[in-house]
Order: sequence, then structure tokens, then C-alpha cells
Amino acid sequence: MRLTILGCSGSIPGPNAAASGYLIEAEGFLLGLELGNGTLAQLQAVADPFDLDALVLTHLHPDHCADVSALTVLRRYHPAPPYPARPRLLPLYAPPDAPVRLANAYAPNETERATTDLSDVYDFHPLRPEPFRIGPFEVVAVEVDHPTPAYGLRISYGGRILAFTGDTGPCAALNELADGVDLLLAEASWTDSAERPAGVHLSGKQAGELARAAGVGRLLLTHIAPWTDAGAVLAEASAGFPGAEVVKQGAVYDV
Repeated sequence: MRLTILGCSGSIPGPNAAASGYLIEAEGFLLGLELGNGTLAQLQAVADPFDLDALVLTHLHPDHCADVSALTVLRRYHPAPPYPARPRLLPLYAPPDAPVRLANAYAPNETERATTDLSDVYDFHPLRPEPFRIGPFEVVAVEVDHPTPAYGLRISYGGRILAFTGDTGPCAALNELADGVDLLLAEASWTDSAERPAGVHLSGKQAGELARAAGVGRLLLTHIAPWTDAGAVLAEASAGFPGAEVVKQGAVYDV
């Protein structure tokens, strides 16, 4: 598998930095993972958005899905879409309320929402805990601890496993998600403090401890907020898991 970082800024885009967005590729199949603010611009720098074979959204906060509206415009109104060479409907895997939530984000008023359900653009599939396939990948979605329904993902291909925490506070589901994976892509939005609210995000310390306890091969830190000191987050994670890395926008990692 190949992982490309389209954006990794936590909670909001940062200066010249897109919010959450990733590509995972194997056998020429291009899987989008999140499409937060600014990520469609980054996607166009590395691939034709029409070449996306599927898209997964772990939850529906804007920093993970805002650019779905822009992608809708592209797929709906591009003057020369590659149909029928490419499928007209993009498979989109997301929490069950995604069809309504994303239509509401796209349509500015009740009149337009009455005729906008995005079914002409996307083939919606609800995320579920049972293993399922997306192209060459086997995927398991695990519900995690966040203020809105949110999932972590375990993605397998060719005997290699990538796990993505999504946005979550510490919870038992993360141990199952990360167990023995080759690469753990973990959000680490802030430094550790007893004053942090529960059930929202991981600290660098918590991400490092999770990686060590789960016996992962490699730890990549993402979703660090623009107002957070990334070096401090990395230092915390490295204390628990030496060799932890902070991802960079545009970087490519082989799994």
C-alpha cells in the first residue's frame, strides 16, 4: 500500500496547510480517506479527482468532509467528465447519516435541499463493524470516542495492515484497531494535560502509549492543530514510542 498525505492540519486548515485528507493506493486502485477543508486542491496536484475509485469519511466534522461539496460540483458540472470510461457514481463509505448531512452542507436553503440528495454523484454505503471490501482492500470500521459518530479504520492489503484512528479520545476500541499493525496513522491534536476534555482527541503521549501497547511497526502522527506545538506532541509520542514521526503534507509513505 502507498499512503499519500493530502492534508494533516487538525480541526481547521492551517497556513498553507489543508485539513485531514489521505490517499491509499494498491493495484492502481485509489482510495480517498477523508476530504477536509483544502484537500481537493491538494488532490488535484497529485491526481485527477475523477480517478478516485472510492472515498471513506470516518466522521462528518467539516475538517474531515468539507470538500465533499466541492467534489460534488466537480463531478456534477465538469464540462467533460470521463463517463462512461469511469463510473458516474463514486462509492462513498461514511456514517449512516452522511447522505442527509452532506446534502445539507451542499444545498444552502430548503428549496434546493428538497431536490438535492447527491444520489446522482455518490453511491452511499454506511460504515459497519463487519469486515468489508473496497477494491483490493479489506476494511474494518470500529466506532471510537468522539462527540459525533466516528470510526477508526483498519485497512489490509497483501499481508500488510494500516490503521487510522480517526478523531477519538482514548478508548478500548483503539487497542483492537491498532493491534499489531504495520503502520498506525494516529491523530494527536494536542499535548497531554488533565484539563483536556474527555472523548475528543488523543494527545501525543496517548498516541505513543497506544502504539507501544499495540506493538505497531511504525507510528505516524497527524491532525495536529495549527495552534499546537508539533515538536512538543512528537516529543511526548516519542517517549512512549521511539521513532514516532509527524506527517507532512505531500509526503508519501509505503506500508
